[in-house]
Amino acid sequence: MSSKSTINKEVFTPNDEKMLAAVQVKRRTKKKIPFLATGGQGDYMTFICLSVTNRKPSQLSITKVKQFVGSSAFTKRSMWTIDQLQQINGIDPNRDCPEFDLTFDNAFDQWAASSAGEKCTFVQILHHTCQRYTPNKKPEFVNCQAKLMGGNSILHTAADSVTSAVQKASQALNERGERLGRAEDKTADMMNSSEQFAVTAHKLAMKHKC
Repeated sequence: MSSKSTINKEVFTPNDEKMLAAVQVKRRTKKKIPFLATGGQGDYMTFICLSVTNRKPSQLSITKVKQFVGSSAFTKRSMWTIDQLQQINGIDPNRDCPEFDLTFDNAFDQWAASSAGEKCTFVQILHHTCQRYTPNKKPEFVNCQAKLMGGNSILHTAADSVTSAVQKASQALNERGERLGRAEDKTADMMNSSEQFAVTAHKLAMKHKC
């Protein structure tokens, strides 16, 4: 089972939530945190997770989850509602990059994802989810690539592929229909010619009998 599947199972499912997206991150700038605040547990992996409640009305949350080295457990460290999220900064609107910033009412974090692709997927899903679940106050997306802001472009790409396939199939059927139509016309012409030939032959035969 992947880390993200395990996080969903251990952290969100017990709270009647569903994880929609997660991205593994590291801080671009280190925070000065007292030893006692970390519990002295050493190195860890950090995931930023987007989740939604199963109960209605749906509530979106962004949660910071950590897994300390030597432990198989995932621990929820911080959580914000989507209303507390003010801004998502994609850093560079012209190219794929792993860096992004999250600004909340009471926090500001500068992150670098494990890959540019993972960051782009997370931002894309976050934007699409905000459009769906937050009709009033929406967070601001700045310096994000246009391809990430057009809704769920992954689904759009799949839909475009299906549409293209349908169009090609339709075109092929139309062309086949046209060929069949031409063949039917030729067949009809041949039948008419055959009938005319038969009539002419019959007249000639009757003439010779006379």
